[in-house]
Amino acid sequence: MPNHPDCLKWGPYLSNRQWGTVREDYSNNGDAWNSTTHEQARSRAWRWGEEGIGGISDDQQYLCFAPAFWNGQDPILKERFFGLNNGEGNHGEDVKELFYYLDSAPDHAYMRMLYKYPQAAFPYVQLLQQNRRRGRLEPEYEILETGIFDENRYFDIFIEYAKGSAEDLLIRITACNRGPEDAPLTVLPTAWLRNTWTFGEGATKPHMQLENGALKIEIPRLGTYFLLADSPADWLFCENETNNQRLFKAPNDSTSCKDGINDFIIEGAKNALNPATKGTKAAALYQTVIPAGEEAVFRLRLNRTGKGKKFSDFDQVFVQRKAETDAFYGDLQASITDPEARNVQRQAYAGMLWNKQFYAYDVARWLDGDPGEPPPPSERLDGRNSDWRNLTSNCILSMPDKWEYPWFAAWDLAFHCLPLARLDPAFAKGQLEILYSPQFQRVNGQVPAYEWNFSDLNPPVKAWATWQVFVQERDKNGGTGDREFLRRMFKPLTDSFLWWLDQRDVDGNDLFGGGFLGLDNIGVFDRSIPLESGDTLEQADATAWVAFCALYMFRIAFELNEPEPAAEFFEYFLRIAAAIGQTGSDHDLWDDENEFFYDHLRFPDGTSQMLEVRSMVGLIPMFAVLALRDIDLAKQPEILSRMDIILAEKPHLAAMISRWHDVQGDSRLLSLLRGHRTKALLSVMLDPKEFWSDYGVRSLSRHYLDHPYMMRHKDSDLSINYVPGDSDSGMFGGNSNWRGPIWMPVNYLLVESLREFYRYYGPDFLVDYPIGSGQQATLQQIADELAQRLSSLFLPNAKGERPVHGGDQRYAQDPYFKDLVLFYEYFNGDTGEGLGASHQTGWTGLVALLLSY
Repeated sequence: MPNHPDCLKWGPYLSNRQWGTVREDYSNNGDAWNSTTHEQARSRAWRWGEEGIGGISDDQQYLCFAPAFWNGQDPILKERFFGLNNGEGNHGEDVKELFYYLDSAPDHAYMRMLYKYPQAAFPYVQLLQQNRRRGRLEPEYEILETGIFDENRYFDIFIEYAKGSAEDLLIRITACNRGPEDAPLTVLPTAWLRNTWTFGEGATKPHMQLENGALKIEIPRLGTYFLLADSPADWLFCENETNNQRLFKAPNDSTSCKDGINDFIIEGAKNALNPATKGTKAAALYQTVIPAGEEAVFRLRLNRTGKGKKFSDFDQVFVQRKAETDAFYGDLQASITDPEARNVQRQAYAGMLWNKQFYAYDVARWLDGDPGEPPPPSERLDGRNSDWRNLTSNCILSMPDKWEYPWFAAWDLAFHCLPLARLDPAFAKGQLEILYSPQFQRVNGQVPAYEWNFSDLNPPVKAWATWQVFVQERDKNGGTGDREFLRRMFKPLTDSFLWWLDQRDVDGNDLFGGGFLGLDNIGVFDRSIPLESGDTLEQADATAWVAFCALYMFRIAFELNEPEPAAEFFEYFLRIAAAIGQTGSDHDLWDDENEFFYDHLRFPDGTSQMLEVRSMVGLIPMFAVLALRDIDLAKQPEILSRMDIILAEKPHLAAMISRWHDVQGDSRLLSLLRGHRTKALLSVMLDPKEFWSDYGVRSLSRHYLDHPYMMRHKDSDLSINYVPGDSDSGMFGGNSNWRGPIWMPVNYLLVESLREFYRYYGPDFLVDYPIGSGQQATLQQIADELAQRLSSLFLPNAKGERPVHGGDQRYAQDPYFKDLVLFYEYFNGDTGEGLGASHQTGWTGLVALLLSY
């Protein structure tokens, strides 16, 4: 692969959807989904980023490239993926296209994806109407159900990139007619310039024009580039500017607008193009008829010179870059012998890399508006994210899913960094450092959660992620870790931890609240809404998350040999450990009768109620575990001495839960659980009638399928029942699903926690497994079994079916589908079927690591 410091300058940094984002919201009520729509997208110049199908851009997104298509039937060009907004889908927003990320080198020197484009008119109206007709208790209406792919009447369009050098990008588009008849296809490889001149940035307007048969692109902030196309029929030009006349019945700034190429192809409107063959958006025109079973190949090249070999070395460069990418993954997958597992892992990694996105968002400017432009609605100044004026982003971020989540989410991103560290440790470290830069983190230590509400709370998993990224790079480098990275992260991570202590310790008793904490509707009521009448909620999950964070802050301080902070974090952890599990305490979150952790609802009159719901909330305390080897402790004698002093002076802190002087073998244990409670939780977790599924650990006990939990609160009857798939609850707009499904991030943490417990307890600590069989297993064996069940979501079973695809026979039998894998947001707790966002929802990429265990 090209060894050049600027090799990451170009990559798959376009979003799959810019419309419907908070950044492009121009409403006065925060209704981002309806402020800008898919219908408007072809005619509207975006302010904060660009979208496309399988597209690329530079890392500041001045110059963008993506192909567009037309099958001769559609009412609009296929320039972007179609999907339903949050109010149109019966289970929330949902992309309604078939596309797959197949491959990528870490530096994007080679990339490949697949888009399946129907030959008949795309069923826009049918998809919208059918989903509107279906209620929350019915499944979503998917594009395969429309019959549009029957008889293979579609094109498999492979979009590939290879870098001849850091700034020499070769583009190959291969359209395969899978159908039984010849079919027409128009291909429009399109280059355009992000609109930086309309919005008062003081930028000189860039331009593109033909020069000696190539598209010459001149951008003051980027320089000059040339796009060469191999034998196009023509070049079409317009401006990347909003069609005000079409959208707002107002005069246009240019004679041709963003939708000019669309209008020319679909309607024959020659006046929609710029006749001077120049502009800020241009497409090479290819019109062909592809015979049944045949393919057509379209070649382009983007570079600085526009000269040289042009296409003579084109195929050779692709062969070389593909071979280098194969060699990279060959080394990475050396321990995996199963070809199916290798295929799944490589597509998982590809999805992680393709879901990078240029993320621009200057909150202060978004609130105040652009010079010379109409001011934003006055309501915005007191509305969403109005207290986050410090946040200024112009960087590449790993997104959960560039269509359904084309915006960063902090706790998602922390999980993304683990598989990314396997591919590109420098990028993974950079992602965490961005979150804790002054452009993101507030001066009080708070880190933004996600675009829809920066002030919302996600679990504090970033200290753990920081440590894991450090360890992955250390192991990759044969034992040499980047301590300077840990040192750079330590201060902002400390500030974030202290913010949690200041803001979320409900009554100053080392028990924490925090709202929904990413687990959306897992409770009987919406935990993100402040309780009425002074009620407070002491949360088992929030408290355990803070303990988890304290433990890994201690681990980082220990690695950096920082005695005072290490001792402080050690004591913080012990205080939380004592608080969450002290038997008989008025605030005890451990229930001795049911032997499970529960949230505690406290009322102003001093009375309280234990919310006895067996959910992931009660398993999260297992995450806070760390086995320290004596050999490592001996290397930091001052820290060890301070820890012993704390234990000697305050023995009550460690008496209940944390094991220290009771040394097991050559290690000591820090945990919220002792052996008995560990076994008690596992007895419930491993019970198929409760949490244990063939595909992982459910988020809610299956017991509630037939026995819903009921409670009376403030003259209201509340209940919670087990729902293995899409939620039947209207909480969080009905787009929250923690009442039964399997979620990869918390399952991954369970695997890691069990392994950590095993490092301390060893092979003599046994639990009943399978439940009721009379057999026993070690914690390592349980961890391996859980990892295998999670991996089995994506691997073919005896029938050739991948559970993630829900029994769809195309994915089991069709040669053009059976090797393709989708990586969903979460999974049905009984069947393993994938649900929610479908295209490499970032944290699901953790399966790539599980496949290597």
